[in-house]
Amino acid sequence: MIKKKVCMLGAFAVGKTSLVQRFVNSIFSGKYQTTIGVKIDQKMVSLGETEVNLLLWDIHGEDDFQKVKATYVMGASGYFIVMDGTRNETYQVGLELEKLAKNAAPQAKCVILINKSDLIRDWEITPGQIEKLISDGFKVIQTSAKDNLAVETAFTELTRMMIK
Repeated sequence: MIKKKVCMLGAFAVGKTSLVQRFVNSIFSGKYQTTIGVKIDQKMVSLGETEVNLLLWDIHGEDDFQKVKATYVMGASGYFIVMDGTRNETYQVGLELEKLAKNAAPQAKCVILINKSDLIRDWEITPGQIEKLISDGFKVIQTSAKDNLAVETAFTELTRMMIK
């Protein structure tokens, strides 16, 4: 069995914990819970004959990316940068966190999640910004933890990228 450490990074209240809970436990709570430090969950993913045990590090949200400890990211095989489609400021925070993660774990694979696609009418992150991420070489997936849209797809895609 293969084990892979995956970090969830993003500004506060972008939905990191909700995405993990939806993926691991198939639940969603509309009640906001602040993550203090880091919370670790795990889930087994099957890709054909390959079993991968994902250790999911849900790292506290921080708009001041300098405060996110690079030591949390060290040793990660992959990470998600989670942005809230309804809050444009989470785009820049996400980009800064991606730089931090790339420095801490240069070999790790990255997928950017634009979360809250259930509220797409209220999005501040523009199609142009999403296209820029894609043209910069990022894998971008639009998700909704609330409506369970593309959550499984996101985790499966990152798992595939990590075991290549």
